[in-house]
Amino acid sequence: MKKIFILLLFTVWIWTVNVHLPALAIDTSNGEKIFSVHCVGCHEHGGNIVRRGKTLKQNALKKYGMDSLEAITDIVTNGKSNMSAYKERLTPQEIEDVAAYVLEQANQNWKS
Repeated sequence: MKKIFILLLFTVWIWTVNVHLPALAIDTSNGEKIFSVHCVGCHEHGGNIVRRGKTLKQNALKKYGMDSLEAITDIVTNGKSNMSAYKERLTPQEIEDVAAYVLEQANQNWKS
């Protein structure tokens, strides 16, 4: 019985580490710093000085299927059209942080 309890406890611990800790690793304050250095030139206040309709505002992100952490992370990593790729300039963690920041700001209508 003791072995089953230890196995169950170990299984719960592994599940907790694999499911919950990656979400806690996102640092939107770091994302804000990265955004202010690399992104604000084109996307000040969530706008877009190159392509006006493709902003970082909630309605535009939804319209273009970019309203998830995965989609934003992908476009920051690989770029698309006029959007530069940042996989050579930012670490995967920095990309995830800035993507989380963008999504957070879009949800707050860029009013922080």
